[in-house]
Amino acid sequence: MDARAKRIDTFRILGTIVVAAGLLITIVGLTTDDLPAAAYVLAGMLVVIGSGLRIEAAVTDRR
Repeated sequence: MDARAKRIDTFRILGTIVVAAGLLITIVGLTTDDLPAAAYVLAGMLVVIGSGLRIEAAVTDRR
């Protein structure tokens, strides 16, 4: 495995972890109804960033 393939795999895995963290924050907030609005903003930002990382990995992998 070369350095490029490792970087692509790292982006893909990190993107998945960040998306999962954002969704977990949202689920916990909805079930406990105890989180402030800033936590939902953070969760949304995490999901967007994680999706961006996964898209970047997919585009880089196609080259």
